[in-house]
Amino acid sequence: MTQTAWADLPNAKHIDRILADLKRNPDRWAATRNAAWNAASDAARSAARTAARTAARDDAWNAAWNAVRNAARNAARTAARDDAWYAAWGATSALIAYNDCAYLLDEKPEHVQMLALLGNQVAILLYPACIALQKEMA
Repeated sequence: MTQTAWADLPNAKHIDRILADLKRNPDRWAATRNAAWNAASDAARSAARTAARTAARDDAWNAAWNAVRNAARNAARTAARDDAWYAAWGATSALIAYNDCAYLLDEKPEHVQMLALLGNQVAILLYPACIALQKEMA
């Protein structure tokens, strides 16, 4: 197995899990985008990008960021689902920027939704992934 550009990130296994599920279930991911808030997720993605850039402004971070974005886009493009890409990109953005957020992926979606409604930007980004991944286990 080839090593990804994000393999050294703390949340690499969670990023891989999201990308694999996106490839297997693009329709489910597209549907989760409709459950999220477009403007809120765009703002949260921007905040995640800023946080990650502030924390690590090196070539390794840029390579990981671009590789994850491109992998998510390629997986979604295969399925021709822009909504799926946005949902996965939001989740992977949070996992890159915030090392301590992966636990939210295993929370009940309604709990993550509550945090998102309260303005938690990480929860806003991870909420669609929680919906999609919880359906994986059901």
